[in-house]
Amino acid sequence: MALVYQPVMQLSGMLVSLLGWVLSCLTTYLPQWKNLNLELNELEIWTMGLWQACVVQEEGGMQCKDFDSFLALPPELRISRILMFFSNGSGLLGLLLSGFGLDCLKIGERQQEQKKRLLLFGGMLFWISGITAIVPVSWVAHSTVQEFWDENIPDIVPRWDFGEALFVGWLAGFCLILGGSLLYCTICSTEVHPSSVHYAVAEQQDQCQRLETETRP
Repeated sequence: MALVYQPVMQLSGMLVSLLGWVLSCLTTYLPQWKNLNLELNELEIWTMGLWQACVVQEEGGMQCKDFDSFLALPPELRISRILMFFSNGSGLLGLLLSGFGLDCLKIGERQQEQKKRLLLFGGMLFWISGITAIVPVSWVAHSTVQEFWDENIPDIVPRWDFGEALFVGWLAGFCLILGGSLLYCTICSTEVHPSSVHYAVAEQQDQCQRLETETRP
């Protein structure tokens, strides 16, 4: 039964990890990490991402401006850029390694130990990619909450709120960790090869024949 479900779990882990990697890449370039609603002008919504700030107008669409300097960004946005790039790279490498370690892939059928190692390394990379995707979005969310409830800022000053990219990043990290866990479960599950089953049956038959010959008068 384990042999039947193992390829299914491997493919499920790969698909979930692929979804998480795509969402992680999407989170990196979405400009909606922070949203700002102006009470004086409700027709405009300001958004801020890792690369640019945008203003959304009901009549004029969206207009964006790239940040002039990397060093001028807040610390959470600078570190988030690095972590998201690391998440995307480790996720891509995990997909490549895990793909060559799948049982359904005919390449390297006789090298099962090497394929297990590829799946193990791929699952570990998915975990790393998921953690490095969750950390920056959680950091930006934490700093946004602190600024929102900061009593030193006057009430008339607009406050930033959570953007859609944060929720996409959390989902991406969860999918990557789940995909890596599924791959790891397939490695830990005990495998029963048909050759070993035939060998055990043959050995039992030999033992039964020996007992019959010994018990005969």
